[in-house]
Amino acid sequence: MNMLSTELYIEQNLSKGCKPLKNEVFNTIFGSCPVDMSDEDILDAMKSIPGYLDITPGDFKEIFRYAYRHAIERIAKSLVAKDVMTVKLISVTPDTSLKETSAKMAAHGISGVPVIDERNSVVGVISEKDFLFHMGEKKTRSTMEVIAQCLSSKGCVAVSMHTGFAKDIMTSPALTVFEDTPVFQIASIFAEKNINRVPVLDKNGHLVGIVARADIFRTTCAL
Repeated sequence: MNMLSTELYIEQNLSKGCKPLKNEVFNTIFGSCPVDMSDEDILDAMKSIPGYLDITPGDFKEIFRYAYRHAIERIAKSLVAKDVMTVKLISVTPDTSLKETSAKMAAHGISGVPVIDERNSVVGVISEKDFLFHMGEKKTRSTMEVIAQCLSSKGCVAVSMHTGFAKDIMTSPALTVFEDTPVFQIASIFAEKNINRVPVLDKNGHLVGIVARADIFRTTCAL
């Protein structure tokens, strides 16, 4: 999806209004509840509240779950990409070797990097899935599948990638968002497109940051 189609995708979804996040979207990014409360926890909480509460522990727990969800959604809808994005960027160019790309990802403990050109425009994205896909059979998308293939073969399945470059395996065009894209919209994109991160562009289309699932979770739960 290129920049234009990304804008259209976001515009179409925003035009539907700020409706509550779908369950699969909310649970994928934020989880269903911050803690697993027991009935004892609920009873202790109710006893600590002065006066009489005409409510059962089950009702109390249900109210808490709904309140937690509404609070997270409210926070998510008040934030935009620039509020949660990581600005200390790790990136590669189309001509960066796959050896250097994988070493950089491993050194920084990240599972994906944007691929940028000389104008600092995003031309693609490389993730662990891209490496796995090109190391194993074309349907391979998991580490264990690659390990299984490696153990059943006579040589290393990564040999063919020794002389490759980022441009050879990157996903292109990249799905991107802008600095003012609402966080709740990014969460929806993650869930619907089954991706873990998106590059963030300024109004000129230049890379200025990246938003990962962890960035959203960390920011909303810290507020």
